[in-house]
Amino acid sequence: MYKILIVEDDPVISRTIKEQLEQWGYDSFCVENFQQVAEQFLTYDPQLVLMDISLPFFNGYYWCGEIRKYSKVPILFISSTSDSMNIVMAMNMGADDFIVKPFDLNVLIAKVQAILRRTYDFSEHMQFLSYGNILLSLHDAVLIYENRRLELTKNEFKMLQMLFENKGRIVTREELMVRLWESDQFIDDNTLSVNMARLRKRMEGIGITDLIQTKKGMGYVVI
Repeated sequence: MYKILIVEDDPVISRTIKEQLEQWGYDSFCVENFQQVAEQFLTYDPQLVLMDISLPFFNGYYWCGEIRKYSKVPILFISSTSDSMNIVMAMNMGADDFIVKPFDLNVLIAKVQAILRRTYDFSEHMQFLSYGNILLSLHDAVLIYENRRLELTKNEFKMLQMLFENKGRIVTREELMVRLWESDQFIDDNTLSVNMARLRKRMEGIGITDLIQTKKGMGYVVI
């Protein structure tokens, strides 16, 4: 199911869009804190962003630029400002399309479907797993935190990917060993501990501490 982030400060419009998207089978989330749009983007990890230009605190151009620091996810601008200057500005900031208010909801859905089909059916795209403002790039096995990057080894990437995919659930040591070595047999249990300790130490180097918690006798968890 595709996830769509709605960045629109008019609650009536955002709720209407959300209801229409969900009728078409999309998962959607409406931003409520307009000072933390980027943080909510990273947490929700959508496949498409619907972005108004006029927003509290910072406008849509600003947030489009912030999102582009992390992701190539398609952004569809929605605005009552329809002059050519704003459309050109939106495209130059990294928008993928522009729709003018007031709009027919069927037209919006058609644009959404076209963008998703164009982006995800016919091209490769940068993918991330996220925890708060920590990003794990599935494209090049890099961990990103506050503009600092950590290139991961094959085993480090596999461990983090599994933990991020199972946020909030304890991943057992046996599950991790199967992911790392395709077997939980004939592997010294201490080998996993050594790998995990090395990963934690390397993450501390870019300011990430206490991300992975040890559950004694069970395994590890990211909460």
